[in-house]
Formats: sequence, structure tokens, C-alpha cells
Amino acid sequence: MTDQMTAVQYGVGPIGSRIVRAGHQQGIEFVGAIDIDPQKLGRDLGDVAGCNESLDVTVTDDASAVLGPDIDMVFHSTVSSLQMAMPQLRECLEAGVDVISTCEQLTFPQYRHPDLATELDQVATTNEVSIMGTGINPGYAMDFLPTVLTIPCHTVKSIEVLRVQNASTRREPLQRKVGAGLSLEAFEEQIVGQEGHVGLTESVAMIAHALGWTLDEITEDVEPVIAEAPVRTDYFEAAVGEVAGMAQRGVGRIGGTTKVDLQISQYIGAPDARDVIQIHGDPSLMLEIPGGIHGDRATPAVVVNSAGRVRGGTPGLLSMVDGLR
Repeated sequence: MTDQMTAVQYGVGPIGSRIVRAGHQQGIEFVGAIDIDPQKLGRDLGDVAGCNESLDVTVTDDASAVLGPDIDMVFHSTVSSLQMAMPQLRECLEAGVDVISTCEQLTFPQYRHPDLATELDQVATTNEVSIMGTGINPGYAMDFLPTVLTIPCHTVKSIEVLRVQNASTRREPLQRKVGAGLSLEAFEEQIVGQEGHVGLTESVAMIAHALGWTLDEITEDVEPVIAEAPVRTDYFEAAVGEVAGMAQRGVGRIGGTTKVDLQISQYIGAPDARDVIQIHGDPSLMLEIPGGIHGDRATPAVVVNSAGRVRGGTPGLLSMVDGLR
């Protein structure tokens, strides 16, 4: 699927570096790398990404210098906001290159950003390339996998997904994002009203789209998870009564009836990490993954393993659930 593929890595942060390592292991030839971090510029991509060998690719901040139609794929991993990512994505598409991005809002932008979704679809179609957003979550654990699980069902009444992640095992930016170590007051000031886990609305909308449901509304809420015992990680610590992380919920309803209920808790010291999917229908199904799927390790695999469906696929904006039902 990835044989003889050439690729450019756009963004060589923690996730981008893991994508490079995973892709290199599967035989993808990286021929370019783009980043804006001055400490990475001019260095070999293999060194920056932790490949333990040179890839003979120099990291640059000049995207135009490395993008071109002779490249098979751009792996894009920079920001969560689709609005912020648009100039980067547009430049890749206009250069005639297929794109897979970990931008969370790109996984299903038709609900939150319909105008941007239309623009990306048009630009990609005009340049005869494809673009898709994916990752472990959103992109797999709370949307694609539940949708796949409904395939043997004659009818589906509703879907519930619970994802509990021990943030102690995750990268430092995620621990900061969930508010680990903050006081309740600081959590209210810095976290509440922000995105929290970005992509929950997109996951709800993606499931509804795949099942042919027209939702009346999607709501999200977030609340702190309070440490009941002292917990320390390599980056933060939370005393009893301080914030260990957050619990977030996204709900899609039709006529006041809940059709999609997605709950994710990410906090340091979580004792029972797991992924649970419940399909209510005919038949009803339940899947539990003890320990859960580790996001930092699994996201690069999802990205690289999805390259085959994007490379040379139908031009335009794609989603992970296209063609499932």
C-alpha cells in the first residue's frame, strides 16, 4: 500500500515525528520536511524525528521549495484549527499533492466549517488530488470504529462511546491541554470555554453522516476531573483537590432524543483506561478495549495506514467513513 511512495512531512512536532518514524519503517521515502521551529531548520529530518539515522532530508520553512506534483503524499501535522491550517492545506493541494492531515477539524468539517469544506473539496478536485483528516481520535476510536461496528446491524437506534485515557502516559502538550495540575479557578479561566479535546463535534457529525441521520443539534460540555490522591508525571503534578484533567461530552440529538453520545475523560492517574462502544439496535453490540488505544502511538499508524485510500483516490475532500454504509 505504501510501496515506493514519496512523501513530505509538514510539521515535525511530537506527532509529525512519529509519523515520519512509522512511515520510514513501512518503506515510505521522505523527500521533504517543513517546519517553522528555528531549532529544527537546517537539520536532517531523521535527526529531528528521532529515526536514529539520516534521511538526507533537510527541514525547511519554505513549503514552496519542497512541494510539487512529483510527490505522492503530504503528511500534514501542525494545528487543530482548520481555519489556521487552510493556507498550508491549500498550498499543498494547489501543488498537486494528495494530503492526509491530523488537523482534528478536518476529519469532518462539513458540520462546523461547511464553507471551508466546500473550498477544500473544490481546490482538491480542480487539482485532481485528495485530502483527508484522520488520526486516532478523531478519525478512528470514537467515530470510524463505532461506524464499522454498526455494519452487521439491521437497525441502529443510538450509539454511545466512552473513552478513558490515562494522560500520564501521553505527551506533555496534551497534559497541559487537559489542565493537569491547575487549580479549579485556573481551570475555569484557562480551559472552560476552550476547545478541550478538539474534534468531538466532528466525531458526532461523522457518525450521523455515515448512518444517514440529520441531527437537530450537537452540544458539548466539559468539566474538571479532580485528583483524589496526589499524582505526578514527568511534566505536571496535582495535589488532592487540584485538577487532574478533564471530562468532555458531545451529544447529537434528533427531536430531543439522543442518537450519538460520546464521552471522553483524559486525566493524569486515570486508573481504568479503556475504550467502550455500545450500539443500541438490532442487534445491540458492545465492544470494550481494556487499557484503551494509546493516542500518541496509534495516530501515526492510522495516518500512514490510510495513505493507500487517499493516494490516487477520488479527487476531493474525503472522510474516514466514506463508503462504509
